Amino acid sequence: MTADRTGGQSAFERLAPFIQDFIYQNNWTEIRGIQIAACGVIFDTDSNLLLSSGTASGKTEAAFLPVLTELYNHPSRSVGVMYISPLKALINDQFKRLDQLLLESGIPVCKWHGDAPVKQKNDLIKNPRGLLQITPESLESLLINKRGACVNLFSDLRFVIIDEVHYFMRDLRGVQVLCLLERIQRLTGNNPRRIGLSATLGDLRSAKDWLNTGSHRDCIAPVTDEGKKSIRLHMHRFVRELEQPTAIALPEKAVNHAANPDGSDVPVSALESYTDSGDRAHFEYLFKMTLDKKTIIFANSREESEFIITNLREVALKHKAPDVYRVHHGNVSALLREQTEDEMKASEEKIVTSATVTLELGIDIGSLDQAVQVGAPATVSSFAQRIGRCGRRGQIPQLLFTFIESIDTAATDALGPINWEFLRAIAIIELYTKEKWLEPMYAHRHPYALLYHQTMSFLKSGGEHTAAELAQFILTLAPFKHISQEDYKTLLTHLIEIEHLQKTENGGLIIGRAGERIVNHFHFYTVFIVPEYYLVKEENRAIGTVDKIFPPGIRFSLAGITWETVDVNTRAKVIFVKRVPGISVVDWDVDFDAELHTVLVRKMREILLTDNVYPYMSESCSERLRELQYLTRNSGILEKTVTQLSEKKFAIFPWIGTRPLFTLHYALLQKKVKSRMPWRTCVYLEVYFDGEPWELEEIIREIVSAGIDVNALPLPADARVRSKYNEYIPPALLRKQYAEDFLDYEGLREDVRGNMFSDSFSFSPRIY
Repeated sequence: MTADRTGGQSAFERLAPFIQDFIYQNNWTEIRGIQIAACGVIFDTDSNLLLSSGTASGKTEAAFLPVLTELYNHPSRSVGVMYISPLKALINDQFKRLDQLLLESGIPVCKWHGDAPVKQKNDLIKNPRGLLQITPESLESLLINKRGACVNLFSDLRFVIIDEVHYFMRDLRGVQVLCLLERIQRLTGNNPRRIGLSATLGDLRSAKDWLNTGSHRDCIAPVTDEGKKSIRLHMHRFVRELEQPTAIALPEKAVNHAANPDGSDVPVSALESYTDSGDRAHFEYLFKMTLDKKTIIFANSREESEFIITNLREVALKHKAPDVYRVHHGNVSALLREQTEDEMKASEEKIVTSATVTLELGIDIGSLDQAVQVGAPATVSSFAQRIGRCGRRGQIPQLLFTFIESIDTAATDALGPINWEFLRAIAIIELYTKEKWLEPMYAHRHPYALLYHQTMSFLKSGGEHTAAELAQFILTLAPFKHISQEDYKTLLTHLIEIEHLQKTENGGLIIGRAGERIVNHFHFYTVFIVPEYYLVKEENRAIGTVDKIFPPGIRFSLAGITWETVDVNTRAKVIFVKRVPGISVVDWDVDFDAELHTVLVRKMREILLTDNVYPYMSESCSERLRELQYLTRNSGILEKTVTQLSEKKFAIFPWIGTRPLFTLHYALLQKKVKSRMPWRTCVYLEVYFDGEPWELEEIIREIVSAGIDVNALPLPADARVRSKYNEYIPPALLRKQYAEDFLDYEGLREDVRGNMFSDSFSFSPRIY
């Protein structure tokens, strides 16, 4: 065993005896740099700790080894360590590892989530000690339903370990976690240290600030030299030549009744199967490239994951190859997902699994031979997570990109043939591999939906309080520091009007009649949107869920298998199915809400402007890039802010991210200029304008020079930061949140002014 020595004892020598024995028994040859650094922070300071390094770099051990040593040397009078994870699967995975590590320690570990044994939970409440693994939702439930027990559970809590910090920072679950930790601090009078773990953080300063929120501590984020890592990349492209769609043969009854109970049609994708030479070539290629290689195939939607695996199964059947194909996403049943994880980790067969974000996070599935990305990842951070899955145990990460592209020969303007997703993929690769850049996280300054949730949670757990007492408690939680007393009064008044709150004779507030229906449902513990799902069952075996009813006779794909509906129990929301041969697909009603950062959009422009050679691209990809460079250079969009597409149709290319581009869109509408974004991640605006290009440029100059009030912009009624409890929030507050938290005028002003006045941009001549 080798370990750095920094003055007295080495990091290894400072660890508890049971940990030293575990290290020897598992033949570790060294303690890694990040683990030595973490030991220094935990043993020698009173600070919070942020550990940010690549996947499989030893972050988890870096946190647990010194923390468990402290707990061993100085036993706590309650739960000593709380580990918070975004996924039950991560908890289950960590539980197996920790249970083995703690065998000789005398420190118990308890997992606490919806699927965990009740007896284990009850035993912990009676005798609180050791290590607790929990999800935010289960912690919320604890504070609501067992508030008194929480005092004993956490009275001597020493450490809180928050896994996948980047995942929590990006949405309201992270704000919920911060609120819960601060509520526990107030309940117990105890202020545990926090440890954050992440493989993908673009801005350490903002992550440290996030981790410190409400803790009144500083944070240390040790930087360790992981060395330069090699990555093997290859990108291949296929061209789709659409042929006539072939309808699946359906019983007459099914065809006549191919509609949901509300009268809406079942999606065409569930009724038709497209035969396509590009698709066929793509799946033959994927079959060949994944044959006898343990692989995750990442897709950007559940539909695509299902479609990939059902097609690969068909190809494998044709080649008489074994069925090693699995699907892993949130709508596949937990049992089937766990079976897939276990197979990937332990099976002698080389399992090929198509997944969405569910396998981005750190579930241990052993070493992978490669990962495949179909299409472009949504963000650079997502790419970093995905490539990190295949660089474990000394392997060189290997990632294959594949693209299936339909060439739009009937495009009405010069922008139609441009494949922006293809360009985005190249930009993502370049930003991460060459510059190690990752998207920064946006702050949640006005999380009104969570303000509602925490208000109702506090009243549910603590009973009647006056409005002043509520304000004193809730608004002083650090995540709500930007919300004014006036805004909170507006919210409380609205909640009384809609009967979520009720005034008592004593002048206090309690949960009202309508509010009771919300807080008494188990979905209340979650702050993320949970769609209404229908359980899909083959006899008594749960396969997964779908978000719409497929009537008897209709075929759809789930868990990579084609099913036909046999019966539907609408009251119980259960669809009974049987397995059938062939290929089918299913869609889910989920919006694609990714957004692009200005740095990423500018990199796309740079790729189009330069003639750099990208050695990871196939000849087909290189040829396609040259075509796109030719198209864009001749269209003028790389140099001109405004490009005329037809007599009254213009494209505005400021080359900025999604948030500032939306801001420009609304600012143009305020100037009576008809503007629209063709799709969510579009990099330009389409404008219909009865004038000259230079006149549009003048309007844009005025917008970025004179200043605007984002709260006065003509926002549509549905302009909202998407949140679960928006329907209970006053529209004025939702509008304010969208204007001040999502729109980005400062970014627009800085980036567009810099662009418009740069030497690389030219402008239309003014005609007087």
